[in-house]
Amino acid sequence: MEHELNQQSMLDVIKMHLAKAETIQHAPSYLREAAIEDWTAAWENGRKFGYRNAQVSVLAPTGTIGPLMDVDTTGVEPDFALVKYKKLAGGGGYLLVNQSVEPALKHLGYSLDEVEAIKQYVLDNGKIEGAGGLKEEHLPIFDCANTCGDGERFIRPMAHVEMMAAVQPFISGAISKTVNMPESATVDEIEEMYIESWKRGLKALAIYRDGSKASQPLTTKLGDRRVSPLDLTPRHREMPKTREGITHKFSIGGHKVYITANRFENGDLGEIFITAGKEGSVVSGLLGSIARLTSKMLQEGAPAESIVDSLLNLRFDPWGITDNPEIPMAKSIPDYIGRWLGKHFLPLDKQVAFGIADGQTINVGEAEQEKGKERLVEQPILSLAAEGEGSQPDGFQYAPPCPTCGALMVRNGSCFACPECGTTTGCS
Repeated sequence: MEHELNQQSMLDVIKMHLAKAETIQHAPSYLREAAIEDWTAAWENGRKFGYRNAQVSVLAPTGTIGPLMDVDTTGVEPDFALVKYKKLAGGGGYLLVNQSVEPALKHLGYSLDEVEAIKQYVLDNGKIEGAGGLKEEHLPIFDCANTCGDGERFIRPMAHVEMMAAVQPFISGAISKTVNMPESATVDEIEEMYIESWKRGLKALAIYRDGSKASQPLTTKLGDRRVSPLDLTPRHREMPKTREGITHKFSIGGHKVYITANRFENGDLGEIFITAGKEGSVVSGLLGSIARLTSKMLQEGAPAESIVDSLLNLRFDPWGITDNPEIPMAKSIPDYIGRWLGKHFLPLDKQVAFGIADGQTINVGEAEQEKGKERLVEQPILSLAAEGEGSQPDGFQYAPPCPTCGALMVRNGSCFACPECGTTTGCS
């Protein structure tokens, strides 16, 4: 019943879309012909079958998914600025630099050297105004919704309305777009924007005056300063000559491990040292490498949270029960280190999120528990001969590394023995 009441009105709307498509002149012929063909089909099929939806074309907001799709502009919006800072809902943010400047300059006929020089100027200054070698008549091509850097150029607000008016005849509903106005915009100027939008047939209008809210998703400023790529460039932090730290000893799978964690002046984690087994052993070398890489990342700006996240739940030998009641079980030495660092250097909410807060236990999984049980089954001494080319000797399968020298141990009954130094896990 509702469809019958609105059938003719809906057909009239589709007919208007078709009529406007037929008037397009400044467009590639193949694109114009395809648009006319689609609108014609929409009208003819609507006459035969009707319409399920009240709208057939929209311009969706893409402010969030746009950057993920690696595009510089979102929908019908011009770029906010050539260099801008996007704030994230969970805190922090990242720098967005327009990637269309280079292909635009190449299309305009600039040489490779000129393109590189102008690109570097944009990165250094956040604007293209004043770039050496750029022609004055090309400046409007790079205008954005807001001033860039400390420049003065920007797209006048009424130009946003004019663009929306050009697009509206092809959109069934309103256009998802914000008209950006400078911080100096007056009430009268905003009133004029709404009246002009009504005159041009826009179905809706959204206006945002720069700086009118305490927080906004995109900005060209950090505090009172214009944003610069240097603001988000990782900077090396030097550890103090005299530093505070803690050393912790733990044991897992017969391996005694020492970890030392030192802090920056503000208390943040700054570096770690890990010692296990004899100097020069495989285990000691690998853990030492992890410690060096971790320390390097921390001093280059990586948060302790990302370090902990990278170490947690790594699963390999040695693993199992530890001698620390706060971390009774660990899936590997790095897993234990990640849990220990998290307990000492992350806030409680992050510990809970990672599952390492007091009272949260590790679920090693049924498969891993069964594998652990298999090691306790009584078996005869296995031959060390390899089964075929390239395969591992039977005695080394599922064997842990030696806690003394780091070599792979060999099953000896229900225990393991090291063929290099003679250390055993309990068998005589």
